[in-house]
Amino acid sequence: MNNAKKMLLLVLMSVLLVLSACSNTGNEEPSNAQKLEEQTKPPQNEQPEESEPVDKPAEEAAPEEGTPPTALESAKTVINALEKGDMSTVANWVSRDKGLRFSPYAYVDLKKDVHFSSDEVAGLMEDTTSYVWGAFPGRGDLIEMPYSEYHQKFVYDADFINKGETSLNTVIGESTTLSNLNEVYPQESYAFVEYHISGIDPDVEGIDWRSLRLVFEKIGQDHALVGIVHDQWTP
Repeated sequence: MNNAKKMLLLVLMSVLLVLSACSNTGNEEPSNAQKLEEQTKPPQNEQPEESEPVDKPAEEAAPEEGTPPTALESAKTVINALEKGDMSTVANWVSRDKGLRFSPYAYVDLKKDVHFSSDEVAGLMEDTTSYVWGAFPGRGDLIEMPYSEYHQKFVYDADFINKGETSLNTVIGESTTLSNLNEVYPQESYAFVEYHISGIDPDVEGIDWRSLRLVFEKIGQDHALVGIVHDQWTP
């Protein structure tokens, strides 16, 4: 065989080897690293899911509608009405069964304290009748006057809303007059809210303190006004 034929045969063999190598490369199995990369790679048409923030606060539950007002909430509405002399609003809170009793001082007198039905309470400011509400301690004189006057002297006789201290079921102001509040209105069935002012005129060193106690009957979770007990220093 001459040299020219040998060279041609070598070239053909080289071409065949190159083609065979290219064919095998296309059929090679992917390596383990390549397989792992393909598995963790997110699909092209999908966005990776966002993780939830660790400290995401829980949503607060909305307050349930129709919940009866607490004693403090009930007292707030009543004291605002008393400040304005709005006895129609006060009457809406008065117990239909027990009515409303007014006590000018700490001692609740079940026999002598003036008592009204809820319908009567609504018209008290216009009522010109003089009622005997009790007696002034020390003097013994009768407290005899129409409700509008009594309201100014023994109900809203100080700025309880803006200057008063508030307590629930706790007596703040204590005078020499015996208090039987918890005996007449036991806390198993009643709650009271006290508005107390420690003094009005600084020159008298607290001797002119005032308290107003709004007493509510507990009716399930609801509250009905049954007593307004005024209190102050007594000789």
